[in-house]
Amino acid sequence: MTVLSDKSIAALAKQGMIEPFAEEQIRVDSNGNKIISYGNSSYGYDARVANEFKIFTNIDSAIVDPKNFCETSFVNRTTDVCIIPPNSFALARTVEYFRIPKDVLVVCVGKSTYARCGIIVNVTPLEPGWEGHVTLEFSNTTPLPAKIYAFEGVCQFLFFKGDKPCEISYDMRAGKYMGQRGVTLPKV
Repeated sequence: MTVLSDKSIAALAKQGMIEPFAEEQIRVDSNGNKIISYGNSSYGYDARVANEFKIFTNIDSAIVDPKNFCETSFVNRTTDVCIIPPNSFALARTVEYFRIPKDVLVVCVGKSTYARCGIIVNVTPLEPGWEGHVTLEFSNTTPLPAKIYAFEGVCQFLFFKGDKPCEISYDMRAGKYMGQRGVTLPKV
């Protein structure tokens, strides 16, 4: 496998792999304020988080069960700044919509700006043939409340090109998270 460069990522984005696509690293907003960067980088793409958040809460003493997920486990927030309680967890989604080619596997890593604040971003690999908004999982590992800024960079996707297209892609298996829009909850 080969990791794709900025030039290769841009070429695939023009074919619809990432929408919307920022050709270069964006470090300031339209008002000139510094932001957590997003866009195409040397060997990856820094994605943004949208303003839709599901913040876990224990108001109803619900049990988190991936086979029988209870929607009372969280509160919904649409906001430009999400506050994750201490030692808690939130779900969100990328601004970008991804369409992964059948010969590419995508792995996500966190951005150092958030990692150095104790905020961990987890995303499972984006498989060949998958498409949708990426559901992002944020863990606040600190004993303090933590902020996540909507419409700014939160994670970096690394694109690995296989030697040839896979035999059975995610879309061919009718994967349960295919075409997801918005923040998508666990499914069995």
